[in-house]
Amino acid sequence: MVESGGTKHTCLRLVLSGTTDPIFVKGTWHPSRFDLSITDGSSSWLCNATEEEVAERAAQWDQPISEYLQLAEQYLGFQQPNSVYSFSDALEGSKRLSWTFEKEGTKLEWRWKCKLSHDSKEITVGILDFLMEANISLSEEVVNQTRSFEKMKSEAEKCLTQGERLCSEKMEFEDATYAKFVSVLNAKKAKLRALRDKEDSGKEVAGEEEEETDKGESSESGRSDNEQSEEEASKKAATTSSRGRGRKRAARS
Repeated sequence: MVESGGTKHTCLRLVLSGTTDPIFVKGTWHPSRFDLSITDGSSSWLCNATEEEVAERAAQWDQPISEYLQLAEQYLGFQQPNSVYSFSDALEGSKRLSWTFEKEGTKLEWRWKCKLSHDSKEITVGILDFLMEANISLSEEVVNQTRSFEKMKSEAEKCLTQGERLCSEKMEFEDATYAKFVSVLNAKKAKLRALRDKEDSGKEVAGEEEEETDKGESSESGRSDNEQSEEEASKKAATTSSRGRGRKRAARS
């Protein structure tokens, strides 16, 4: 489908029921009407649906004009697998194009009369030109999409490579940081052990000094007690001696 200025163009390769030879249906879809050009390769037919005709058909089917045109474009722009298409003879070389569809469980059929063209060659060439232009446009779009895909693929590969590099750098940074942390932690542990050993050594020295102090105090206390005992013994001896001399003096008297 090609769209330009609010007008849409379609071209359908239509395989009719009971035949193997296709016909080509080119549609031009306006906001309130449509035109059909049909060829089987040797003859051509035209259907120019006016605004009045489209409005009348839409009213008969109790549909808005836009909905009627949208449904017609759907069935004449793309062949619907569940629809039965027919291109039967009519009066004066005309043809009747019809297709079926279902609505609310009821099978319906739309028909439009197509008049024989007086210049089949021009119609056929016009359809072929449209197909060629559409094919070129599609080819260009495929090329552009392919280039865009290749560009996106290249960008994705670059992003993947960059992501892998960043991941590697992150792991290296984490390993280096962890190694530095372990080194600092081990140094802190060694320092704490040295302080603890120093503290324990200081406690042992203090204990030994306290023990020696206690022994010294005990020795001095012992000497003091002995000296006090000797002094008391001397005093007692002196007192006893003094009392003996007193008794002797009294006896003499």
